[in-house]
Amino acid sequence: MKTVKASGIGNPIDRVEGHLKVTGRAKYASEFSVKNLVYAQGVNSTIAKGRITSIDTSEAEKQKGVLKVITYKNAEKQGTFDKEMPSFGLTTIAPVFQSREVFYYGQYIACVVAETLEQAQYASRLIKVTYEEEIPDIHLEKNKDKAYKPDDQADYSRGDMKAGMQEADVTVEQTYTTPNEHQHPMELHAAIVSWKNGKVKMYANQQILEQATTAIADTFMIPKENVQIITPYIGGGFGSKLRVQRHVIMATMASKMIGRPVQITVTRQQMFTNTTYRQFDEQRMRLGAKNDGSLTALAHHTTSHTAKNLQYYEACGTVSKMLYKTPNNEVTHRLVPLNMQCPASMRAPGEATGSFALESAMDELAWKLKMDPIELRIKNDTQIDLGADKPFSSRLLIECLRIGVDKFGWEKRKMEPGTNKDGNWLIGYGVSAASRRAPYMKTSAKVILKLKEGTVNANVQMDATDIGTGTYTIVAQTVSEYLGIPVENVKVEIGDSEFPVTPGSGGSWGAASYCNGARKACENAIAELKKKQNMAEDEEVAIVDLLERNNLSTFEAEGTAEPSEEYKKHSVFSFGANFTEVWVDKDTGMYRIKRMVNVGSAGKILNPKTAYGQIIGGLTMGAGMVIAEQTKVEPNYGNFITRTLADYHVPVNLDMANIEVVFLPEEDKIANEMGVKGIGELGITSVAASIANAIFNATGKRMRDLPITPEKLIAAEIESDVM
Repeated sequence: MKTVKASGIGNPIDRVEGHLKVTGRAKYASEFSVKNLVYAQGVNSTIAKGRITSIDTSEAEKQKGVLKVITYKNAEKQGTFDKEMPSFGLTTIAPVFQSREVFYYGQYIACVVAETLEQAQYASRLIKVTYEEEIPDIHLEKNKDKAYKPDDQADYSRGDMKAGMQEADVTVEQTYTTPNEHQHPMELHAAIVSWKNGKVKMYANQQILEQATTAIADTFMIPKENVQIITPYIGGGFGSKLRVQRHVIMATMASKMIGRPVQITVTRQQMFTNTTYRQFDEQRMRLGAKNDGSLTALAHHTTSHTAKNLQYYEACGTVSKMLYKTPNNEVTHRLVPLNMQCPASMRAPGEATGSFALESAMDELAWKLKMDPIELRIKNDTQIDLGADKPFSSRLLIECLRIGVDKFGWEKRKMEPGTNKDGNWLIGYGVSAASRRAPYMKTSAKVILKLKEGTVNANVQMDATDIGTGTYTIVAQTVSEYLGIPVENVKVEIGDSEFPVTPGSGGSWGAASYCNGARKACENAIAELKKKQNMAEDEEVAIVDLLERNNLSTFEAEGTAEPSEEYKKHSVFSFGANFTEVWVDKDTGMYRIKRMVNVGSAGKILNPKTAYGQIIGGLTMGAGMVIAEQTKVEPNYGNFITRTLADYHVPVNLDMANIEVVFLPEEDKIANEMGVKGIGELGITSVAASIANAIFNATGKRMRDLPITPEKLIAAEIESDVM
């Protein structure tokens, strides 16, 4: 039955949808041809706190082609929040224009609908607004007295931190900060929406369709089954397209009000003010250890900001609960409400930022102990997730570190900072351990078999999405593997909310969930065909023969895969190790990332080529955290100073290193039947720490505030214990 084909899983085949993309035939949200289409343009507030006292739309309404101007005065009534500060989740409603209140700079206050985009944009600039403005809260430091505990999961403790610190021979107590960052996927947020007879059909780049339909339906107070979302291709998301944003709601309301399909595209500037971003995190670390490196205590205290009307926080302390064998552990999270848009998930939320603090602090501890930082991590390895009180389904972190040592040439590292030189360059080596939860979630799929002239073709359908990660390819490979047919004979249909339900793309659960759902549908098809012939389940018969024996030219089967009881008894994570070599100019503070080695343990690798791309993308984003990425806030008015890609810098090829990626051979059968675990976010986790640790090894300067700019490096003092 499971004849392995060259196109099956585990093979580095090219993307099956690649030709469509490079020839421009893959359609994204704003590219569908819809008759009678009109265009919408959102209008943004120019204050961060207050209320609208008047809004004059008369001039805009007179302009050629303008069909409607929507404000709080004429907006349709939408769903309301059931409490004052609801959590910003995947199904959270997104009402718009429901009051005169302004909570943050750039908040949508009006929407212009016109026959052309240019007409809508021009008219939007003619709207006159006056405000009753108040002084906004935009500084976290000035508002720390308003910090609060967001929920019951925000804090965690085991053992006795005070006793653990007293027991330690060596301690580290430091604060690390990471800035606001924005996701900037290549494809802008966009939607084409049609409201007809109480039903909504839209093309919208949403990462998770099941939850998005719920959020839209609840916002408009209509049955969920009346909402259909289609999104066959998404040009990147990184978490920004997980939740329903207000441009989708504006376009839906506009379509209902004027009776025509409406297209809306969020501009690159509005991607800063009207989508989502990573929140600022201040993380205070406290570590204690015996002289032999055994950890006695580890505390991780995070203070972040949230919006005034919505609540979200990165669980930065998650990594500190489980990565090391620490008897005394304390994790806290506190939020400060500010007049800023609500932050939300960005690739590896919590882990990407939390690992910077933890793995930097571990490097500081190793230096104080005069111990190799790799040996310190190995010394404190654990096969038990102490934070969850469960064994890991598999954990090959030590193997990742040791293989990385050989691949990277760690033996060339000099422990004493500033001693490895090449002319004006100071050379440093850094390391960090990485972990990321690898969820596996309930997923359904349908497979449609078609027999013609002795050849079997298969269509597989599910509401999964492809945000550039390779969903089409790995699902096609899975069907190829389990049906024993060439991958060329498999057609993958995804991105339609009317297909069988999946968890969508996000949180590193996509690959494992989608492929197991497809596997189950294929297995059910084979089992049902065998049953019709009273055949034994273990009898090996080609799918073409099964269809012929049943005299069938077509056959359909569905399947649902979900976590086992054994899965629930374990803690399922992917693990890895990052090694970085940096060269720092001792006079200018300019630095170059020369080499990176990433070793990952992420279960069975479905396609080494697409997996490699995911790790490269993660490493690049991790480097971006260190090199330049930050969204700056104007200190008086609360608007983002950084609001174009000319201001917000991301790494380019010249910034990146020679990169080697190694995947350990592993199949975690507790994680799921296919042994697959997520890697989409593992690649970014702790990368920033490995670079910062390399900079310390090169210069003796400990950089605890991201990004690490040449100006900061020049201004920083060499640590006193290095001199």
